[in-house]
Amino acid sequence: MESLAQALGHSADAKLLILSADQLGSTHAATAGGYTALREGHATTATVMMPGPWSRYAADRHDGADIGIHLTLNSQLDCYRWGPLTAAPSLLDGDGGFPRTVADLWDHADLDEVRRECRAQVERARLWGFDLTHLATHLGTLQQRPEFFDVLVDVAYDSELPVRLESGDAEDRAGFPFRRLAAEEGIFMPDHFTLVRGGAREHLDRTLASLEPGVTVVAFEPTIAAEEIRAIDPDATSRMDDLAVLTDRDVPARIEAAGATLIGFREIRDLQRSRR
Repeated sequence: MESLAQALGHSADAKLLILSADQLGSTHAATAGGYTALREGHATTATVMMPGPWSRYAADRHDGADIGIHLTLNSQLDCYRWGPLTAAPSLLDGDGGFPRTVADLWDHADLDEVRRECRAQVERARLWGFDLTHLATHLGTLQQRPEFFDVLVDVAYDSELPVRLESGDAEDRAGFPFRRLAAEEGIFMPDHFTLVRGGAREHLDRTLASLEPGVTVVAFEPTIAAEEIRAIDPDATSRMDDLAVLTDRDVPARIEAAGATLIGFREIRDLQRSRR
């Protein structure tokens, strides 16, 4: 069977790498950090959270870069909240925002409201000028439960967008073959995925050292150094380090030494649409 790398015009053993700057729109610091990683650094894609308070600012600063949508149904920070774009009572917690935890959302969310909210986020992103290249799911909320994954597949199919899904043993943890189910609907996805959670430089080095053939996504959450992000996010220091790594001038040489080639999601999206 033809691999994704081959379908994209590369050899079967090609190592293709996507570096993502996640969570544009969530805060000013994350929005500024994400765009810095795209424009001055080595990020090849980013994701935007449309319910985030700074999503309008992210749209105003958009210049056609490769950006996907981070479908968002949780608001995990204690003192900084965002909520649904639609009238969706089942998607609210006692503070008036999205539930803080994935388990809380799964326990109370009405699937029709979930579907309307996800579609509204995609529609608003397009209305505000984003040429969306892919879908991702914040905190994995839409990936790890079959009934929620059905919503993700519906939105991906209708919007003709590839989906960034987890790899490795993620399907075992979920208990169902979500990657195969997505592929059966003609939805494309990268072969490998890894999320940076602290120690960005070491994480990238480990990933490059063990890079497998195919398309690998490494997702960072870069922010600029600002009092805003220090005040609300306990992981602020790690996220500032993400930006430092994504703008490190030595990164291209390290990627080349690993035998990898940087790509974005736009070519995967265009390939998927050409095969429909």
